[in-house]
Amino acid sequence: MTRTALYPGSFDPITNGHIDILGHALGLADRIVVAIGIHPGKKPMFTLEERRAMIREVAAERFGENAGRIDVVAFDNLVVEAAREQGASILIRGLRDGTDLDYEMQMAGTNGAIAPDILTVFLPASPGVRHIAATLVRQIASMGGDVSPFVPESVARELGRKGATG
Repeated sequence: MTRTALYPGSFDPITNGHIDILGHALGLADRIVVAIGIHPGKKPMFTLEERRAMIREVAAERFGENAGRIDVVAFDNLVVEAAREQGASILIRGLRDGTDLDYEMQMAGTNGAIAPDILTVFLPASPGVRHIAATLVRQIASMGGDVSPFVPESVARELGRKGATG
């Protein structure tokens, strides 16, 4: 039986923090579905296809053969519905700090009430990447700052291609 986990987020762009959590998740499940949330009220910096391509490229670079265990999909419904559609019994949520824990505990409780068959697993970010947030990466890039400590080289290039860096 294949154990599938869903790792949802906006991944706009994928950061070293996301990659850290994805690496940990590979140790928990046979298949990881990176699920890019599509929110009609938000205007992402990168299109769905650009985010999907960046995730696939970074996964291939960082995880080698294990990249074949990672799928990338989009979803625009409840995360537990997306998990069911993908056959996932686990939701992966990364934690950077106590603020994340408070929010994620509320979400886990709500998701557990809606879908008690889907387990939320919290994975703490490694110390070196706990401070990274995609929102801050976009802000730094838009102001011409150096994002190389926060994202893979290929993602930094894409930020530059978007004209987000100086």
